[in-house]
Amino acid sequence: MVMGELSTKTDVAVIGGGPGGYTAAIRAAQLGLDVILVEKDKLGGCCTNVGCIPSKALIHIASLLYDVRNEQGVKMGFGPSIQFDFKKARSYQDGVVKEMRDGIATLCSLNGIEVIKGQAFFTSSSKISVQTEAGSREIEFKKAIIATGTGINELENLPFDHGMIISSDDVFSLAEQPSSLLIVGGGYIAVEMAALFAKLGTKVTIIYRGERLLKSMDSDLGEAASKGMKRLGVEVLFNSQITSVSGNEARVSTGNSERSLGFDKILVAAGRTPHFDGIGLEKTGAKLGEDGLIAVDSSMKTADDNIYAVGDVVFGPQLAHKAFRQGKIAAEAIAGQKSTYDNNAIPMVVFAEPELASVGLTAEEATKQGYKVKVGKMPLTASGRAKSMGKKEGFVKIVADESGTVLGVHIAGAEAGTMIAEGALAIEMGARLEDLAATIHAHPTMPESTMEAAEDAQGKAVHIFRSKKS
Repeated sequence: MVMGELSTKTDVAVIGGGPGGYTAAIRAAQLGLDVILVEKDKLGGCCTNVGCIPSKALIHIASLLYDVRNEQGVKMGFGPSIQFDFKKARSYQDGVVKEMRDGIATLCSLNGIEVIKGQAFFTSSSKISVQTEAGSREIEFKKAIIATGTGINELENLPFDHGMIISSDDVFSLAEQPSSLLIVGGGYIAVEMAALFAKLGTKVTIIYRGERLLKSMDSDLGEAASKGMKRLGVEVLFNSQITSVSGNEARVSTGNSERSLGFDKILVAAGRTPHFDGIGLEKTGAKLGEDGLIAVDSSMKTADDNIYAVGDVVFGPQLAHKAFRQGKIAAEAIAGQKSTYDNNAIPMVVFAEPELASVGLTAEEATKQGYKVKVGKMPLTASGRAKSMGKKEGFVKIVADESGTVLGVHIAGAEAGTMIAEGALAIEMGARLEDLAATIHAHPTMPESTMEAAEDAQGKAVHIFRSKKS
């Protein structure tokens, strides 16, 4: 970095230190570019600090506890007297987050990236100003990458007080486990948090204005989520909303009637909104698209040749792994490589009960797009590995076109998040049902069910009964 009287000069300035931002910064540095990374809070962004990582740490703990305490655990020989300490669980969660965050900082340091803590905003298409605790710094760049992520949504009638009415961010700083929890929402955050706290023993109620959980996913996955909630003792109120709160009591409208529900905490899980207000985008040539997000081309370049954008502020789902990919592409494009975002498959995982995963088209989506659809489905009741673990709930479902080309894979059950990688690879490679069916899968493992779902779509699965063709 070249220090001058008025500004610091760099090849690449990255605004935002979350998955897309730090990945872009590291990849750009690997390619020999000088890089400054500006993060207003903590490296790792939402995912590392109040999202993917802490939630999965607590969900893993909760699942271990539930597995040994429930009826299946008793059958396996576990006793009911296992003790659980929420504060120690929180300490474990914090340790995992710190280790991840420190790892990112170390990688930035080893790659020669200057990390500045502060709020950045554009003053032109070649300069940003950064407000730090020590004052203002001006950064002059050749290229910039916007990776500012999202901010959490708040409901007008349920403003966060971060005490009784909390956001998903607040979950990871709770001092005590709530005894009862109302969750507002029906998306993946609501479902994951419901499963987490129900497994820990909290009384959980989901209040959702919609008609089914996880409406953006395959309908069978939504049904699996609802059944999972029922097994956990979670009450789900569809077509419902909280109309008022007084003390520790909420009035809930459920169609033509109302009921009163007591609570310890209300968790509002109403999604997140891309955050780029206040970064001075209007001082640049970057433009917004019809979707309200920053418009970019396949190299992640905006309408301003000097500025790129990745992650939640551009097209596509708000998922860390999408941001990782786009961050690498932006860095490589800036370095002069012919790198483009042409991915066909972005998997999604919901760490609920059971675990859910999806990639590609649903059967309904494929039909609407004009495909003649083949569907294969393998219930996990036919899986030796699932039976041995006492986790028979779920299935693998494969959607293919008439020629057998795989269009989508949807999984409910243990290890779904790991298994979905095979589905994503199949779609990216244009694989056919025969490719999955003819590949020998190790026995006994969960991915065998993917192979057998492909066989089922071909009419030749052996571990489930289908009537003979005439």
